[in-house]
Amino acid sequence: MGVDVPRTVRTALADRPVRGRVCLEAGAGVGNATAGLLDAGASRVYAVTNDPEHAAAVRERLGRTHPDRLVVVEADLRATPLATDSVDVVTAHGLCNVLDPPALDRVAAELSRVARPDAHLVVDDYAPPPEEAAVSRLFALENAAARLVDGRPLLTFYPADLLAGVFAGHGWAFERRETLLDPVPWTEAHLKAHANEVRDRAAALPSALGDPLEAMADDLVDDIGSERAGEMYSLAFRRTDE
Repeated sequence: MGVDVPRTVRTALADRPVRGRVCLEAGAGVGNATAGLLDAGASRVYAVTNDPEHAAAVRERLGRTHPDRLVVVEADLRATPLATDSVDVVTAHGLCNVLDPPALDRVAAELSRVARPDAHLVVDDYAPPPEEAAVSRLFALENAAARLVDGRPLLTFYPADLLAGVFAGHGWAFERRETLLDPVPWTEAHLKAHANEVRDRAAALPSALGDPLEAMADDLVDDIGSERAGEMYSLAFRRTDE
């Protein structure tokens, strides 16, 4: 039985030589890029995530159908437990927007370390949403709650040119840019997931501060409902020896 692969993932991987290659999905999430790599014929896929719930979800979704080709690794991508020069294809699908600049640089360095010479890298992410978009207010509230509790923002939306420059600085030669979604459909489920991030952090704050944040998040989800705004793009790179 085939796996369900989102159209965005199929598009992003369509021009990359995946079949028979050792691959890494950096920041596995629910395993969308892992599913795409397995479906495209990867010989082995390392799905790396620091979230135990995500790791369990990937194992449940894909482990039974691909037990010999899937390895789920629970680890921090800033210290990826894979050997140097061991991976042919690396994907980062919707990862960079949850990394602040210092973390992004460290992750980019690690992805470069584990990649073999002449390896391929695919980075799919979201451009900064328009300021006038309603979802921007929810994202701003989410970042405010995260700064109060974690001391750093939860979301950082990078322009494509900036991300390309970050990875170029770690030895990746830029090959192409492609639009995956324009506009991005932010569904009610997406918005509730972002509101839940606010709720999780509000629970760690005094009620006088946390309760209003939670109420604001719920009000924004109700007011927005759903929205189509912004762009999701795909960048492809090739590893260089420089």
